[in-house]
This record gives sequence, structure tokens and C-alpha cells, in this order.
Amino acid sequence: MDQRRENSSRLDPAYDANGLVTAVVTDAATGELLMVAHMNADAVARTIESGDAWFWSRSRGRLWKKGESSGNVLKVRELRIDCDQDALWVKADPAGPACHTGARSCFYRVLKDGALVDER
Repeated sequence: MDQRRENSSRLDPAYDANGLVTAVVTDAATGELLMVAHMNADAVARTIESGDAWFWSRSRGRLWKKGESSGNVLKVRELRIDCDQDALWVKADPAGPACHTGARSCFYRVLKDGALVDER
């Protein structure tokens, strides 16, 4: 454990070997889990600067603003980091569905009896 990170008042994310930190996004009003994504240093900086959620897309290999094509942006109301600064919690006001499938949350399937069941 890095006591400097745990006791510091300075944001200093512990990025992994790929330069990423996990970001968990919830609805600021309801607490509903919306999505999990990754941020690099640029995404964190742009999120703080703009107030909109930015992420690093591992599949596209590039930085992206949530909602840049769909219009379903995430307005960040609060940004938190865990004790050892290796995970971010983004509390946001969603402008529409968070999931690219059109579901409100990316977590719309439930494992029941060994199968995934869509509960939208």
C-alpha cells in the first residue's frame, strides 16, 4: 500500500501498466450502476476540465467523450477515488441511456440458472 496516496489530498491515480484506471459510473440521482469503463490521464483531465465524462476505449484504441455520437452524455456531478487511488467513481446525470445497446444501464442481464436473462 502506498500511504502517500491514501493520506494525500492530491488526486494521483494509480494507473495500471496500460496507463488506465477503472471508472465506475452511477446515476447521481438514483445511485443506479450505469457502466464501467477505463480512463487514462487525458480522460481524467478532460473530465475534470469539461464536466463531461471522457474515457479511454480499449476496443477503439482512442479517447472518447461519452455521448459524442449518440448525444447521451454523462454530466459529472461528483468524482471520487478509492483509498489507494486505483479506481474512480463517477456520479453523473445521464442525458439518456448509458449503454450503447440503448439500455439505461450496461448491466441489464442477470445470470439465472446458468443463462443470461435480459431484464430491460
